[in-house]
Amino acid sequence: MFAYTDMAAAFAIALLSAFLLTYPVKKLAILIKAVDLPNHRKIHTEVTPRLGGLAIFMGVLLGGLYLQPHHEHLPEILLGAIVILITGALDDRYAIRPVVKLAGQLIASSFLISSGLIIERITIPVFGMVDLGFMSVLITVLWVVGITNAINLIDGLDGLATGVTTIALTSMFVMAIIDAQVVAAYLCIVLIGANLGFLYHNFYPAKIYMGDTGSNFLGYMIAVVSVVGLFKNIALFSFIIPVIVLAVPIFDTLFAIARRAYNKEPIMMPDNKHIHYQLVAAGFSHRKTVLIIYAFSALFGTLAVLFSYASLSTALVVTFLILLLLQLFAEISGVVAGGKKPVIGTFRKMVWRRGREY
Repeated sequence: MFAYTDMAAAFAIALLSAFLLTYPVKKLAILIKAVDLPNHRKIHTEVTPRLGGLAIFMGVLLGGLYLQPHHEHLPEILLGAIVILITGALDDRYAIRPVVKLAGQLIASSFLISSGLIIERITIPVFGMVDLGFMSVLITVLWVVGITNAINLIDGLDGLATGVTTIALTSMFVMAIIDAQVVAAYLCIVLIGANLGFLYHNFYPAKIYMGDTGSNFLGYMIAVVSVVGLFKNIALFSFIIPVIVLAVPIFDTLFAIARRAYNKEPIMMPDNKHIHYQLVAAGFSHRKTVLIIYAFSALFGTLAVLFSYASLSTALVVTFLILLLLQLFAEISGVVAGGKKPVIGTFRKMVWRRGREY
């Protein structure tokens, strides 16, 4: 069923394409002035080109053209991706208003819904399979828009969003292989390849950022893959699995909303109190901060795989571990302090003592 040699070739094509195409994309970004300027909210101190998402998209496209997966919804998925890409590119160049970005995300979601690619049902313990009925469309839109913005919000440090999405996609790829979800596996492998090809340029110190072009595209594609694959799983806790896989960006977003509401700040206003900024403020170096969040992402991804195929007793143990991780994650995010102070002194002692630059 799976052509593993073809997947390996597509992975290599996506990786090399994204790696090589990042060079001309960087020149294009500088030429059209799609650059990220330093300010009080950001950590970087130099003008850095954006638009890196274009290289990731082209890597995915070329890898996908090699695999040529067959799926009834692929044309609409591609159209939605192009809308997301254009919206992100406009924001990277002109800093468009949040409502315009949201409109682009809704248009992209509408392509999926019109094709019939929606979250139709979920499996809940005790109740079994639950048909969502007329709520399917709303839940699908909320999922796609929510995940797209969650990846966008976590894109605050060099290599962070690239690495976190790669780890999440790897977990999803493993589950797609186990469940024989061919299209989901194919999409995952080319996305992973393109991400890794771009990560060479994006890891600290970054030579280029993916920008909203990349973060929105990756968020959209992860949401799509989860609808194509994870939500089709008939496991006991299938409705929880995508949330566990994407726990880091999802809960960072939820904590940000709660923090801004608590502090009576506009929900859409960006700030420097996300988990990655809290770690940096506590004294961790840029690289150590990124690696810590990578570790959290890998833990959640591993737990999601275990959760997906575990017995009820094992699932309860995994649930307990997830709750402990979420509690720690909440403290790191500064939720306990209402976002006014980083609440991670204990965590720092547990993981690393403040040291020299990594």
